[in-house]
Amino acid sequence: MNQDTICAIATAQGGAIGSIRVSGPHAITITEQIFAPVNAGKQLTDKKPYTLTFGHIHDGEEIIDEVLVSLFRAPHSYTGEDSTEITCHGSSYILQQVLQLLIKNGCRMAHPGEYTQRAFLNGKMDLSQAEAVADLIASTSAATHRLAMSQMRGGFSKELADLRKKLLNFTSMIELELDFSEEDVEFADRSELRLLADGIEKVINRLVHSFSVGNAIKNGVPVAIIGETNAGKSTLLNVLLNEDKAIVSDIHGTTRDVIEDTVNISGITFRFIDTAGIRETNDTIENLGIERTFQKIDQAEIILWMIDATDATSQINTLSKKLLPHCEGKHLILVFNKSDLIREEQKETISSLLSNFSQKDASAIFISAKLRSGTDDLQQILVEAAHLPTITQNDVIVTNARHYEALTHALEVIHRVQEGLDANLSGDFLAQDIRECIFHLSDIAGEVTNDMVLQNIFQHFCIGK
Repeated sequence: MNQDTICAIATAQGGAIGSIRVSGPHAITITEQIFAPVNAGKQLTDKKPYTLTFGHIHDGEEIIDEVLVSLFRAPHSYTGEDSTEITCHGSSYILQQVLQLLIKNGCRMAHPGEYTQRAFLNGKMDLSQAEAVADLIASTSAATHRLAMSQMRGGFSKELADLRKKLLNFTSMIELELDFSEEDVEFADRSELRLLADGIEKVINRLVHSFSVGNAIKNGVPVAIIGETNAGKSTLLNVLLNEDKAIVSDIHGTTRDVIEDTVNISGITFRFIDTAGIRETNDTIENLGIERTFQKIDQAEIILWMIDATDATSQINTLSKKLLPHCEGKHLILVFNKSDLIREEQKETISSLLSNFSQKDASAIFISAKLRSGTDDLQQILVEAAHLPTITQNDVIVTNARHYEALTHALEVIHRVQEGLDANLSGDFLAQDIRECIFHLSDIAGEVTNDMVLQNIFQHFCIGK
């Protein structure tokens, strides 16, 4: 158990109120040394937990600020340790003065995520719940907030605990048979074990497949904006983001690298990727950008193929063979830009070209990015193409790449168990695979996670949490 008492500012700069958290075995006594209640009476060490005390932070005879001190006693606190929270005015000078007094009297500055790490180490939450704290702080939409809240409240942990319990029952029956192998006693029918394995596989498989939705909700649905040079890709990106993110120029090949940014449309986060224009060129740097364009097409879920409507037939004929193989299984949206420069009969001619496309999940729209005409309709098409379900706080959806990796390994192992049961494999081989599956599930909750993994997780938290 860590015997250090830690402190840190827990609120962002610039607010009217600031909060400093203190946690550790000497949190209450150290706070008491710099705090004087306004009403004479009990000192902090004699106060009951969950109380607020009004008073002054002082440095000797000098009063630093009027504050409220919240008191929490172990194990009933966020960290599971004795804790205080000092709420003072939001002046950066005052906050730093209070911090210096705490450090002078025996505290040390907390590391990033150390409060939540102590909560995990003290059994207040498992590792998946601890990681959800960071997701909750970083949530930028209703969906990401609901997912983080569900995970932090233990929805995912309960699902994992149920799986581990079933696997432990599974392996206990197998290993019991091994103990009585000489008596030729069977404690579980193999067909029943196969049904149990099928049920476990079904749940793990559902969690693994939920990651595509969870990752899109958390990090944004990836949308690649592709097409020939000067088709208006960068102009469209600027319109969608409502800022001048990308350089716009009449010069071909202006965008030579990938530009990414996110925007929330109707509650869904989209991650737009402006790519280098595709054309034949001898420019080495531009060719590298074009290579990255095809990489981003493969990673995207939605493809916006920007086509200059004044040259639509030529651009479709030139790029179809190159682009369409990369668009299989993705939603392709053909965006005919510069529609203000063509006549209605030309639009009809262009529309007739679309019948030649074999792409099932495809749609088309005419816009003018420069005049911001049709862009609202494009946004609606994007929302429909995202196909994201409505999320509630009761849904268990995987959003963390570490969890996804562990679940993928667990799924591979449970498939081996199913195959072993079908092949009437010896119980000791089955038991070994089941234990390995339990290991991967336990890794998510932090039961078998090593110090290096923990350090990597918590160092990305903000200080004060």
